[in-house]
Amino acid sequence: MKNYINILTSKARNCRRTAIAIILLSFLSSAAIQAQTREEWKKMEGDVTLFMANDLGRNGYYDQKPIAELMGEMAEEIGPECIIAAGDVHHFNGVASVDDPLWMTNYEQIYSHPELMIDWFPILGNHEYRGNTQAVMDYGRKSRRWMSGERYYTKVFSHDKTGTTLRILFLDTTPLIDRYREESDIYPDACKQDREAQLAWADSVLAQAHEDWVIVVGHHPIYAETSKAPYEREDMQKALLPLFRRHANVDVYACGHIHNFQHIRHQGDPTDYVVNSAGALARKVKPTEGTVFCSPEPGFSVISASKRHLIIYMVDKAGNILHTIDRSK
Repeated sequence: MKNYINILTSKARNCRRTAIAIILLSFLSSAAIQAQTREEWKKMEGDVTLFMANDLGRNGYYDQKPIAELMGEMAEEIGPECIIAAGDVHHFNGVASVDDPLWMTNYEQIYSHPELMIDWFPILGNHEYRGNTQAVMDYGRKSRRWMSGERYYTKVFSHDKTGTTLRILFLDTTPLIDRYREESDIYPDACKQDREAQLAWADSVLAQAHEDWVIVVGHHPIYAETSKAPYEREDMQKALLPLFRRHANVDVYACGHIHNFQHIRHQGDPTDYVVNSAGALARKVKPTEGTVFCSPEPGFSVISASKRHLIIYMVDKAGNILHTIDRSK
């Protein structure tokens, strides 16, 4: 009987040791995967590093909150200077005022990670144009991180030691599309904007832009595969392509609106056309003319610039790099 008890005791010890070993091995394995992932994230950091997110406002649903948390975790490793908010921060009808509760449920309470308490540079999307667009610009008076105030503007980012410079032109694209201007009952502020004044401003900025890299950011695409009406892209092409061709210094045109990742390049055109996926509720996509890459995954992008390279990483909701655009000199 005593021998039998000893055997059982020995087996119990072995089982405990095995269980502990399995738990420890599992922990170490998970830690190794996490460490490897974070190490890969760290490699994305450039002399100038920015995040780009758009099509966000879903009150935390449809992956918005997990993606927001991922942005914060990646920011711990990469240290972005700012976040480009490329429109439609608020679905579906914009905001009514700077005190609209949607500022809390779509933005403040979602992007609450400490590493996201940095400057956010927004532009207006078509959904903001369904509401009070002035309130979106005025919100900077209430939020220290909401760097708005103008419908279109430019910002230069630079690195003191290397001298790397990156210029971003932030455009207000909804008034560039006729349909929005015509439907004043739905988009009341669109027809009030001076389209020609904005294009003349963009022309003058591009004429004087001598930075290492130039990115133009708008909400609507110039080229994209989408079920949305073709006249949106046609109006965007009519408005912006003459500027791009006249100055030939726009490295990337980056936008949102379509809710998926797309990278499009046309032969003879020096500009890369990038569609950044939604930070909430992505949509299906398929290749079209000029497609280099496309994906229906939700997520955001990391923009990384050095003297020799301008790199855009398309990141999914799990933190995987789906596609890399690398422009080099």
